[in-house]
Amino acid sequence: MLVHTAIEQKLLSAFDPVFLDVVNESHMHSVAPGSESHFKVVIVTDAFNGMRLLNRHRAVNAIVAEELAEKIHALALHTYTPGEWYEYYAEKPPASPKCFGGSKREKTALPES
Repeated sequence: MLVHTAIEQKLLSAFDPVFLDVVNESHMHSVAPGSESHFKVVIVTDAFNGMRLLNRHRAVNAIVAEELAEKIHALALHTYTPGEWYEYYAEKPPASPKCFGGSKREKTALPES
């Protein structure tokens, strides 16, 4: 099963979200074409009512723990209650920053001691 599909199915089952967007952002990074290593998840659910941001992220990470341990290099989480979503983000979901491309990043020498 594709990593994208596994993430989506697990989150749908666990949280019954009113909105879920799982985006494979691997193409934005220094990985082979067709990779499934970098994902962004935007999830809106009543299950997050009364939960702090850290606890929301922990809850999502627990659901996709197998994928995180074996297949995912990076997982960007945007976790909202329906009230937060409709008030702040429904018109324009959060965008991901550009990757600096670890291997492509300009390397600077450390000063000698």
